[in-house]
Amino acid sequence: MKIFVTGGAGYIGSHVVALLGRQGHNVLVYDNLSTGHEWAVLSGKLVRGDLGDKKLLADTMREYMPDAVMHFAASIQVEESVREPLMYYRNNVINTINLLEAVTNLDIRYFIYSSSAATYGAPDAAGPIGEDAPLEPINPYGATKAMIEKVLEGLGAARDFRYIALRYFNVAGADPQGLIGQAYREATHLITRALKVALGEYEMLSVFGTDYPTPDGTCIRDYIHVEDLAGAHLLALMYLRQTGDSGVMNCGYGHGYSVLDVVKAVKKVTGADIAVRMTDRRAGDPPSLVADSSRLKRLTGWLPLYDDLEFIIETAWKWEQKMAKR
Repeated sequence: MKIFVTGGAGYIGSHVVALLGRQGHNVLVYDNLSTGHEWAVLSGKLVRGDLGDKKLLADTMREYMPDAVMHFAASIQVEESVREPLMYYRNNVINTINLLEAVTNLDIRYFIYSSSAATYGAPDAAGPIGEDAPLEPINPYGATKAMIEKVLEGLGAARDFRYIALRYFNVAGADPQGLIGQAYREATHLITRALKVALGEYEMLSVFGTDYPTPDGTCIRDYIHVEDLAGAHLLALMYLRQTGDSGVMNCGYGHGYSVLDVVKAVKKVTGADIAVRMTDRRAGDPPSLVADSSRLKRLTGWLPLYDDLEFIIETAWKWEQKMAKR
C-alpha cells in the first residue's frame, strides 16, 4: 500500500515507518521536525511540512495519492497541555481537521489515528479499562484526542471513510537493534528521564505525587514497548482494509507498574543508584491507567512480543547510551 504518515520522524511514527518499510509498503512521511528527526526516517521519503500549511499538505497528498493515512503528528505532554491549552487545541484539533479535510477531498478511505488513554481521564475502576469506559479527560491533551475521535465517528457516518483510533497507554523502549528510539530535546517520559539521570545528564528524578490511592502511593501505568505498538498499527490497517469496520482499540499489556516499580527496575538494569526526589502531584495525572486490550487481540490477532518491563528498559538504556555518545 501507499501510506502517508504524519509525524513519521517522531518517536512512535518512526518505528511504524520502519516496520512499514520492512513489510514492503510505499511510505511518504510528512513532518515539520519540531520534535522529530530526519535521521529517524528509515523508510520512504520525507517531506518537511506543517499540518497548518493547508496548501502544502493538500498539494503533497494530491501528488502522492495514498491508499491510507496514519496520523501521529501531535503535541503530547500532559503537563504542558495544562499550561498551554490553546497550543494543544490548535495543533491536535485544528491541524488534524486540516488533515481530514485533505483526506476526504481526495476520497482516501483508510485512516489510522494515534489516540490516547488520556481520553479516559481518571477512571474509578482500578482494573484494566475497556474501550466502552466513559471518556472523561482531565487535561487538555486528553480532551483533544477525545474530540478528534468524535470527528472521526461523524465522518465515518457521513461518507465512505473508515478509521481505527488506537488508544495508547504508556509507550516506552526503543528499536531492539538500536537504530531509532526516543530523542526528545526535553525528556518528560518517566523511563527516559530516569535513564538520563542514570547517565548523569540530570541530577535527580522527580516523583510527582506519593499520596495516590495505589499500593505505594505513586501513579500506576501500563508500559507498552514501542515495537509492539508499531505492530498493532499494521494489524489495525490490515483489519480495516479487510473488514471496513471502524472503531477504537486499546493498546497496552493489561497490567501496570508504579513509578517506584519503574525506578527499581531502572536501577537494576543500569546498575546506577539514581537520586530520587519525592514531590507534589503534577497537574493532569490520573492515579492508574491500565489497558484491557482484548478487542485489539481478538479482532486483529495482535500478540505482543516484548511484554517485559526490564526488556523495555534495556532497549531504552542501550539507545540512551548510544545517544550520549553522539
